[in-house]
Amino acid sequence: MTSLTQLPERAGVGFKAEHAQDIFGAEPAVGWFEIHPENYMVAGGPRLAMLEELSAHYPVSMHGVGLSLGGGEPLNKNHLADLKRLVDRFNPSMVSEHIAWSAHEGLYMADLLPTPMTKTSLSQLVGAINTVQDFIGRRILIENPTSYVPLPQNSIRELEFIAEAAARSGCGLLIDVNNVYISAHNLGFDANAFIDAVPGDLVGEIHLAGHEEDANPDDNVLIDTHSRPVADPVWDLFDRLIARIGRKPTLIEWDNDVPGWDVLAREAALADRHLEYAVGAQFEAAS
Repeated sequence: MTSLTQLPERAGVGFKAEHAQDIFGAEPAVGWFEIHPENYMVAGGPRLAMLEELSAHYPVSMHGVGLSLGGGEPLNKNHLADLKRLVDRFNPSMVSEHIAWSAHEGLYMADLLPTPMTKTSLSQLVGAINTVQDFIGRRILIENPTSYVPLPQNSIRELEFIAEAAARSGCGLLIDVNNVYISAHNLGFDANAFIDAVPGDLVGEIHLAGHEEDANPDDNVLIDTHSRPVADPVWDLFDRLIARIGRKPTLIEWDNDVPGWDVLAREAALADRHLEYAVGAQFEAAS
């Protein structure tokens, strides 16, 4: 597979068209940008023009939301072809996808639905990852899911499931720390223990995002909304992770109730400070 320059071990943010004027020309001090390739699977026009401009000045990561890797069905050939065209044209520093499903028997659902964690679904997931990697000619990362209720058919623990998928397919891991915190709260497992067991050599990227409590307070459920700043407990888990595995490219995700560019830039700068602190902590531990 093609060897590419890695994303910088700094904070990046998701690119939003409404921030284009704040980014192009000004070139703010952000390490990199992420885009969802599905938003750019078009023949031409302003979207691709903006992506051309962005790619000319910053490393770009493509984070997919529609391949339905965990659906247990053959992947959509048209979607794969569209993804390959974008990858070939823009040569992103990283390509990643979710462990989820969003299509069934030709019907597409605009959501990331949970994949059962069983031996059968693990084999199907590995096959899907291999299909993508072979088709686009490079290694991808897979992201740990957000969980709201335990699936009764689950027979493999989440971290074992995703690590085994990576080991068998040769892909890497994208660890979303906010997802870990939410899933631990909703399902009742130890978030610190999960973070401590993440295989650092497989981690290629980290995500941070904000969340909200469910509108019904009786539910005691956290929702992965990507609509507010990163919560303090998530920063704590992030610090715990990078103090052990070192600096990694880290994305600030903010996809709903998107604020002005200055707010996003401050959140990215805060992530950079946490990354710098991790280097100091590792140095002190080694001394």
